[in-house]
Amino acid sequence: MNSRRKFLTTAAALTAGTVLAPAKTFAASPKIKWRMQTYAGPALAEHVVKPAIEAFNRIAGEEMQIELYFADQLVPTGELFRALQKGIIDAVQSDDDSMASPTEVTTFGGYFPFGSRYSLDVPVLFNQYGLDKIWKEEYAKFGIKHISAGAWDPCHFATKKPINSLADLKGLRVFTFPTAGRFMAKYGVVPVSIPWEDVEVALQTGELDGIAWSGITEDYTVGWSKVTDYFLTNNISGAWIGHFFANMDRYNELPEHLKELLALCMETSHYYRQWWYWGGEAQLRVNGPDMKLTTIPDEEWAQVESDARDFWDEIAKESPTKAKIVEIFKQYNADMEKAGRPYRYS
Repeated sequence: MNSRRKFLTTAAALTAGTVLAPAKTFAASPKIKWRMQTYAGPALAEHVVKPAIEAFNRIAGEEMQIELYFADQLVPTGELFRALQKGIIDAVQSDDDSMASPTEVTTFGGYFPFGSRYSLDVPVLFNQYGLDKIWKEEYAKFGIKHISAGAWDPCHFATKKPINSLADLKGLRVFTFPTAGRFMAKYGVVPVSIPWEDVEVALQTGELDGIAWSGITEDYTVGWSKVTDYFLTNNISGAWIGHFFANMDRYNELPEHLKELLALCMETSHYYRQWWYWGGEAQLRVNGPDMKLTTIPDEEWAQVESDARDFWDEIAKESPTKAKIVEIFKQYNADMEKAGRPYRYS
């Protein structure tokens, strides 16, 4: 009820013309003006979205400008879907899981356990194995345009105490994504949901024991490396799956050349993250001064990977669409394993 009340209050304020200060000042009186909110806080947004939006604004000029807002600035992240659907905001950058999307594909957004091994798996799954078509169809049912999907960082644990075995995970209060938390609860992890901006303080005060929300690049970028001591090299997903969305009516109002420009700028965002995360994950493991690396032995971690396939089967039973997506993940991973090195090493 409090969440709903907050949503309605925000909606009323926006309708009345009262808005928070955007992340950047834009050209005066553009013909078309959009508001976009990202899941990311200011430090992370500097890399995962801001360069692409600034490029769009420079090129579009007086024709169109996008005002970029950071995590929770206009509405809480968990209300992004409803705000986008109602046209309170025009565009969103998020994963399906975090924005509480009521679609059939939500379980697979964010970190779907062991769905990917590397970041390049994500664009291949969408562009060559059919996920893009499924996402577009599912969101169109709700009046939302799915523009594109891309890969972010892998999902690792950053914790206050060292993790050297599965037993060490038991009882840990961890900030993570809904689907990842549902899977890791099998090993005694206690998923905790709090606002993104409260995570650092929660780690300092002991409300949280760790996070499973990112790779090491984000841990350093947003400051979490200063309040956690250990980084587990095992991950439960090779890449976060995130998206750009727009309100369908607002998107359809755009002339074709602006739709194309929007798509191109968002593709540059996906490309930027490919190398920024890939290089950052390695560089910070080797040279990062804040966190010590720990590892769960391969033979023990193999059980987690096996359990993930059982988890996939559980998800597949929930609906025909989910079953179809699970089959795509299974086929893709089977193909990669058959392809061998460098696509898969085990």
